[in-house]
Amino acid sequence: MARVSSSATVPGSVRLTEEQILLRDAVRELADDRIAPRAAEIDRTAEWPEDVRRLLADHDIFGIPFAEQFGGLGADLLTLCLAIEQISRACATSGLILAVQALGAIPIQVAGTPEQQERWLPGLASGERLIAFGLTEADAGSDPSGIRTRAVRDGDEYVIDGSKRFISHGSVADYVVVFAVTNPDAEKASRRLSAILVETDRPGFKVTRLEHKMGIRGSPTAELAFDGVRVPVTNRLGDEGQGFAIAMQTFERSRPGIAAQAVGLAQGALEVAARYANERRQFGKPIADLQMVQAMLADMDAATESARHLLYTACQEIEAGTPDAARWAAICKLVGGDTAMRVTTDAVQVLGGYGYIDEYPVERMMRDAKITQLYEGTQQIQRLIVARSLLAKHQ
Repeated sequence: MARVSSSATVPGSVRLTEEQILLRDAVRELADDRIAPRAAEIDRTAEWPEDVRRLLADHDIFGIPFAEQFGGLGADLLTLCLAIEQISRACATSGLILAVQALGAIPIQVAGTPEQQERWLPGLASGERLIAFGLTEADAGSDPSGIRTRAVRDGDEYVIDGSKRFISHGSVADYVVVFAVTNPDAEKASRRLSAILVETDRPGFKVTRLEHKMGIRGSPTAELAFDGVRVPVTNRLGDEGQGFAIAMQTFERSRPGIAAQAVGLAQGALEVAARYANERRQFGKPIADLQMVQAMLADMDAATESARHLLYTACQEIEAGTPDAARWAAICKLVGGDTAMRVTTDAVQVLGGYGYIDEYPVERMMRDAKITQLYEGTQQIQRLIVARSLLAKHQ
């Protein structure tokens, strides 16, 4: 795949710094050389790519979203999303390794005490430890008020009982941030939950199921059981009853990572389709000369660029502390996910019958793209967030 020139800039309201451009290009080169050749096998075997995890750790990519005092690079949200985008362009499963690590660490970063941060963040920044985000349950997806997992105080410990489902990397994580009911009688449903970090080697913790998925097949999605798991009270993040607020703060910074995965998928599929159109001949000429194909490629390019620039702007707004962070996070994920699904589907169409077989990567990219419309809040939830924000401004 073609290299990106380090002299490139992003037109419009967002300008990447020289450091961001250099990091983006370095990650893209690494993804092209080391991850892209593995992508088809990762999808075919549906096995966790430990070699890719090690590759990211060896190149300090896990350290991007962590402060320098914890061994990280101290980069901002946009820089993190640049890395996720470039890895996902080659392999969405691999891009998710970084995105989930950042997701799981955010509760510690926003609500952890200095002692908790010093205890857990260095291992996450180095990639020696993995973390997962345990919110969703079988009957509580888009509606966290349906959470049934309980954490009952017993002296200086919590005893956790319940289960979590659809937990990305739950079977390979060293830690899971678990959202559990600690105050079932709270007047406000939002005050029922607390966030507690659980080490997965504690007695009573068990992985009970791995999902067989349509896409991102190398990323393990696990069902977790907690049977009397005892955790010190010192593992609680924030105060009791702050779990819902911590989860919402987390999504404001994690949803752009999913948008970045989506933009990377769209870009990867667009590049495959454009190359194929130049090479494939029908009616005595490359199909790239056919106006119908040109129109499809133009629409795919325009949609991808639009989603990318919205993502970059959202990252800057969120990093700047805008009070509208939830809207920006929702709108970039909404547009990014829909763009990824549309562009990858159109890429399959450009390739025709070849697009439908695994000789080319676009069928995998189309399957991978669908999840970006589902996890970390469905597209319907994102639309509700955006609409409510809009209507509140015009009351």
